[in-house]
Amino acid sequence: SNPPRHGMEIVKFVLADKANFASWEDELKKMSGRINEMRSALRKQLEEDKVKSPTGTDWSHITSQIGMFSFTGLSVEQAKNCRSEQHVYLLDSGRISMAGLNNGNVKFVAKAFAAVIDKY
Repeated sequence: SNPPRHGMEIVKFVLADKANFASWEDELKKMSGRINEMRSALRKQLEEDKVKSPTGTDWSHITSQIGMFSFTGLSVEQAKNCRSEQHVYLLDSGRISMAGLNNGNVKFVAKAFAAVIDKY
């Protein structure tokens, strides 16, 4: 069996044309820049709210990471409580999607972290 061609056709469309490639590259920069802004905003909010870091140090691990996801340092219990009681979704490992954060929910997420850290 052969894989479908549509993936290859999309890549070819983007990479074979200078204008399409430039547009794609610009979108990547904007997306990664927004994620970095959300990392900084979350860290700033956690520090302003004086939320104790579960790592025992500070919240610098939020901004020192790269990619769409971030290790928060929350325990399995804290992560489960974030989901069930605070309505903030993150994996049991404490990893959260930074792409899901925005200027309208960063404060809510920081308060949720504070609530579960204080509880456990």
